[in-house]
Amino acid sequence: MRACATLVCGSAFSARVGVNPLFLLGKDLIRARIRRLETPEDRPVQANEVVRQAWAEVEPELAEQGYELVEVEFSLQGATALLRFFIDKESGITVDDCATVSRFVSVLLDKNDFLRDRYTLEVSSPGIDRPLRKPADFDRFKGEMIVVKTVTPVEGRRRFKGLLNGYHDGLISLDDGGVERSIHIENVKKAKLDR
Repeated sequence: MRACATLVCGSAFSARVGVNPLFLLGKDLIRARIRRLETPEDRPVQANEVVRQAWAEVEPELAEQGYELVEVEFSLQGATALLRFFIDKESGITVDDCATVSRFVSVLLDKNDFLRDRYTLEVSSPGIDRPLRKPADFDRFKGEMIVVKTVTPVEGRRRFKGLLNGYHDGLISLDDGGVERSIHIENVKKAKLDR
């Protein structure tokens, strides 16, 4: 089960974002209005640029609040952009945690003039199929089943499923049906637990 809070932005809503934002709660949904999604040069924002900047700005701030930033995703959903943060903490994530972090991140992004166009901000727990991104994740979940998708093929394949044996010197080690596989972390497009 995944806890989730969503900040939906659009001209149809009359909520404020800032120090005293108004949020409309309904079935794990938070709605507010935010700015236009264009860089100062009026060009579309690149997804990897947004993700990189979001990690840099949000991760240290969340750590101070006692949360771990697990993953950041950015994509276009029709005419609206979706910025999704996956968070965790030792005791687990609740819907209240997601709502709290959503409000906190909204103010932080607004203060830092992060995105200027309408976008949806979603804050979620990592769920049962938790993304694995950092080297520490691959040590922490040693012994768990995982799925790894690679950027470039390894031995002719891009998708691997197996028992995670750990991480050492930049290599993720997994048992893929009795065959030991080593995949360099920089070749990982996406990795997640497979529970």
